[in-house]
Amino acid sequence: MTQQETKIGIESVYKIFGPDPSSVLDRVKDGAGKQELLEETGHTIGIRDVSLDIGVGNIFVVMGLSGSGKSTLIRHINRLIEPTDGRILVDGEDVLRLDAEALRHLRRYKMSMVFQRFALLPHKTVIENVMSGLQIRDEAGGGLIPKGGPVGGIAKRLGLSSGTANAEARDRAQAQVDLVGLQGFENQYPSQLSGGMQQRVGLARALATDAEVLLMDEAFSALDPLIRNDMQDQLIQIQNELSKTIVFITHDLDEALRIGDHIAILRDGELRQVGPPEEILMAPADDYVSRFVKDVNRGRVITVGSIAAEYPAVELVAASFADALGKLEASERNTVYVCDGDGRPVGAVTTKMAQEGRDLSGPIADDSKLDPVQTVDSAAVIEDMLPLAMKSEVPVAVLDGQGALAGGVPRRTVLSALVRRTE
Repeated sequence: MTQQETKIGIESVYKIFGPDPSSVLDRVKDGAGKQELLEETGHTIGIRDVSLDIGVGNIFVVMGLSGSGKSTLIRHINRLIEPTDGRILVDGEDVLRLDAEALRHLRRYKMSMVFQRFALLPHKTVIENVMSGLQIRDEAGGGLIPKGGPVGGIAKRLGLSSGTANAEARDRAQAQVDLVGLQGFENQYPSQLSGGMQQRVGLARALATDAEVLLMDEAFSALDPLIRNDMQDQLIQIQNELSKTIVFITHDLDEALRIGDHIAILRDGELRQVGPPEEILMAPADDYVSRFVKDVNRGRVITVGSIAAEYPAVELVAASFADALGKLEASERNTVYVCDGDGRPVGAVTTKMAQEGRDLSGPIADDSKLDPVQTVDSAAVIEDMLPLAMKSEVPVAVLDGQGALAGGVPRRTVLSALVRRTE
C-alpha cells in the first residue's frame, strides 16, 4: 500500500488553559496529571502532546467523551484556538506562522466548518442561506453578488463577471442543494424545515465554497437517530463524489466506525489510539479503548479484506493437479485456488480431495474436478459474508477491485473476527 499524502499534520500539540499556560508547560511535558495541575496552579490541560497525520481525501474522525479535548483539537486546525506548543501544518505550511491576511485566506478558501448548531439565517430561504456561504467568504468584503458594484473576491476566483455573478452563484448553490437532497425546498425558510433538513442546508452552505477541508464538530449530534443515520449516509455519498478532506468530531463510536477512514480516540486530552476502524476493533491499544469497543457489532465494521490471508493459486489449463498438490504441501495450507487467465477463481484443489482418493492426475483442463468456491469482494464487511462462510467447505475467495484473487478467508477466521475481545 502506498503512503498517502498528508493534508493536515498535527505535531506534538499542547493546549493549556489558565492565566499563564507557558509557566506550567514544562510540568505538563514532564507528566503532571490533569487534576494535580488544576489544584496546584489553576491551569487545565486541554490537549497533551497530540500528533496526527490526516490524509488527503480521508474522513478522519476524532472521538472521545465529553472533556476529552476533541472539539479543542479541531479548532486548532484553523487557528480558532492557538496551541500552547506544537505545530499545525496544512499542505506542509505551518498555520501558526500565517499572518492575518494569509489566515483569512485559509479560512475562506481552504476550510469550511460545520457546527452542531446549524446557525442558519432565519430570514433567508434555503437557497439564500447556501449562497451566503459564498458571500461571507468574499475577499473584498462586499459579498459575492454585488448590486451594481464590482465583483467580489470569490466571484473573481470562480471566474464570475458582474453581469452574471448572481445567476452563476445561484447555480452553484443549487448544485449543492441538489447534492444534499433538498431539491424542491429552495424557497423554504429554516423554520419550515426539520432538524435533519436544516443540517443539510448547513452542509450545502459549507460545500458551496468548494473548500478543500471540511471541519465538522459534532455536526449530527443534535439529530434524532434515524435522521442522523440519513445524514451519515448523505455524508458518505457526498464524499464518494467529492473526495474532500473531512475532520469529523463525535462522541459516538458507532458513528465513528460507520463513516471514518481513520479514527483517533482521545481521553483527557491525550491520544490513546489512532488507526482504521478494523484496527481499533481488532487490536485495541489499551483497556480504555477495549472498554470503548467491547459492545460494538464487529461484523458490521470489519472488512473481509482486513482478515484475508494469502493463499496459493495455479492457473486453469496451464497447471496440473500435481502442481496444485505441490503448492499445497509447500504452503501448509489446505486449499489451492485455481484461477482463469484474469486471476479470477473458478474452483479449488484441497487436501480433503486427496484424502478422499479422488482422481487428481493429469492437467487441470476445466473446473469439473474442482471443489466449488464462494467469492466475496474485499470491501464487504464480514457480516455480509457470514452465510457464504457457513455453507462453504472451502475458504471463501476474496476478490480485489478488478475481480481477481486477493486471498482467502476460512470459516474459523470469520468466527474468530466476530468474537469480542474480552482480555
